[in-house]
Amino acid sequence: MEDDLCSARILIVDDEESIRQTFEIFLKAEGYQLVKTVANFEAALQELHRQEYDLIVSDIVLPGRCGTDLLQEIRASGARCPVVMITGFPNLESASKSIRFGAFDYISKPVNKETLLHFTRRALEHWFAVNRAEKLRQENEQYRQYLDAIFRSVSDAIITVDSQLRIVQLNETAKKWLNYTETDKCPNLLRWPIDALGNACLDDVRKILQDGQEVRKHVIECVSPDHKAKMISINASPLRDEHNGLQGVVIVARDMEIAKPVERGQHRTTFHRFVDSSAVMQKVYGLIENIGKVDTSVLVTGESGTGKELVAEALHAESSRSDKPLIKLDCASFSENLLESELFGHRKGAFTGAERDRAGKLLQADGGTLFLDEIGDISPRTQLFLLRFLQEKTFTPLGQDEPIQVDVRVIAASNVDFQKMVQEGKFREDLYYRLKVIEIHLPPLRERIGSVPLIANHFLKVFRKQLGKQIATISDQALECMLRYSWPGNVRELRHVMERACVLCQDGVVQVKHLPAELQGSTRQEMQPLSPAFFQEVRSVVTEDIPMTIPYQSEEEKIRQALRYMNNNKAKAAKMLGFARSTLYRKMERYNIPEE
Repeated sequence: MEDDLCSARILIVDDEESIRQTFEIFLKAEGYQLVKTVANFEAALQELHRQEYDLIVSDIVLPGRCGTDLLQEIRASGARCPVVMITGFPNLESASKSIRFGAFDYISKPVNKETLLHFTRRALEHWFAVNRAEKLRQENEQYRQYLDAIFRSVSDAIITVDSQLRIVQLNETAKKWLNYTETDKCPNLLRWPIDALGNACLDDVRKILQDGQEVRKHVIECVSPDHKAKMISINASPLRDEHNGLQGVVIVARDMEIAKPVERGQHRTTFHRFVDSSAVMQKVYGLIENIGKVDTSVLVTGESGTGKELVAEALHAESSRSDKPLIKLDCASFSENLLESELFGHRKGAFTGAERDRAGKLLQADGGTLFLDEIGDISPRTQLFLLRFLQEKTFTPLGQDEPIQVDVRVIAASNVDFQKMVQEGKFREDLYYRLKVIEIHLPPLRERIGSVPLIANHFLKVFRKQLGKQIATISDQALECMLRYSWPGNVRELRHVMERACVLCQDGVVQVKHLPAELQGSTRQEMQPLSPAFFQEVRSVVTEDIPMTIPYQSEEEKIRQALRYMNNNKAKAAKMLGFARSTLYRKMERYNIPEE
């Protein structure tokens, strides 16, 4: 407190230089080092505009405008610091005017040293006490608003009940479930509708109030007001005061209903086999929906691993040919002769080794869709044959004279730069434009990095089921490595990374150590700063799908297990649990856990 007083800024306003100097000498001798003196109204206003003060001492009689005018200007400016008015001609009118304008005190001259120091100390102590109270009030209000925001934003229903079964607090979700109105004053839990959910919550609360133990999460079946079956998970915990006294119960209830599929045209996180929520992929989804209905050739471009085959599957599913076959052919996997045989088929004896007739992919796809992957790798001869088919819708198998007519939609894909290949004469321009009636370009994963958490979580669920492992989530640090990596192999590489991580994971959480070395050291500085929304997105999806077989552990069970692991070494067990040793002893006493 003394340090606060000594650091106070004090302004003396008096037209008599001797009084200004005397006041300054007395105050500085007492330890007040920040003392400023001015002689008139205008100088005082200039000083107040330049600097804030903790105390102002002003004579009422000043040259020009008087001290009460200065006091009025101070209060009009919003300054709340104490102002002490001094006068050599005391009268009731000047005193009442000073008090009316908010003066802290009113003192008559002459002012001796003791009087000056007394009202200075008293005014500053009052001012600092007011400031501390206001700061504490603001901090409390900010903290309250912070907690309220968290409380309101949680999608689960949170209800606080006291020992008399009165509901003392609930969030917005709980208000909806209870049909709560602001006119209700401390409604009783017994007023909750008599149904499976109400009975379960009432039973949990009574059990906790009876024995003081947490009720583990359990799932109940109930029926919503619109007569739909719902699954609700409930967890109830004792609410204790600072002396460990049982004050009530906190109930957390979650609606486990699976979200309805997003309607067409809306923002969606999945589309056919795609898992991506980025804006650029929303446009791709819309293109596929529109193009799927049109029976024309499509060229799908994009880097390797971006999902061009998934586009072909989605286009086929969106088309009127969806009940017909989708035939896929990887053009890069065959030599020129074998590719022609695979594509157009052959007759027995057409070439050495052709021991029987073989239907090509075009004939197999009749009525449906043919997907030609890596179309940029086919030879000029095969390019010519394919061009003729696209123009005439007929082809001739090897070893046959008569052409065959089929109804096939062709979807081609490649990761090459077709325009460059056309310029270099490596790809026929007429075939390029035949294929590129409509083009769908898939952006690389590095350009939609915000979708990495969503896609990673999808693969986590895939491999969790495939490997039969109980892997609950991905650590924030592992996600950060993924978000800072450039993904040259795109989604295919992310799939392999997640498969590797799930194979190596033995702790129930995918961690940095489970990632390849190149991800652990990824530090792409040019990427956007990481947003908490990334982690929020993946948390909201991952936690909804944690296998129910993962055993729930109460705090008591965790403490007992830690003590067993550490051979009853309290210091090591406390460190393992993240407790102070004194906290561990207190919790052991609460749960009646013997020290030996």
